[in-house]
Amino acid sequence: MKEIKHRNIYDAIGGSDAIDRIVTLFYERVGRHPDLIPIFPDDLTETARKQRLFLTQFFGGPRLYEEDRGHPMLRRRHLPFPITPTRRDAWLHCMEEALLEANIQEPYHTVIIEKLTMTANHMMNTPD
Repeated sequence: MKEIKHRNIYDAIGGSDAIDRIVTLFYERVGRHPDLIPIFPDDLTETARKQRLFLTQFFGGPRLYEEDRGHPMLRRRHLPFPITPTRRDAWLHCMEEALLEANIQEPYHTVIIEKLTMTANHMMNTPD
């Protein structure tokens, strides 16, 4: 019988340390991206904290987001921000670069991008 090494993406990529690396690298990019700057606060500290909680839970780790903020209700929480296809693509590009720099290996890299692409598509609420 084959041994299962990891039960979820969170454990497979290295748990909280990996999430911290990804989020830090991601928001370094978001804070410089001309398409994203208009919809993000100047101080990304709280935004990054919430993202750490969300990604931990989204990738199968502890349910930290729900403990802190309740049900994610992502679309509702993002409705105040004009999320266009261009901004979706910019967000995903920043995440792709963060995953590469954080050295997230296959097959997890691809699975993460696929899951986040579905979520980002759902968040769009404004045409270009």
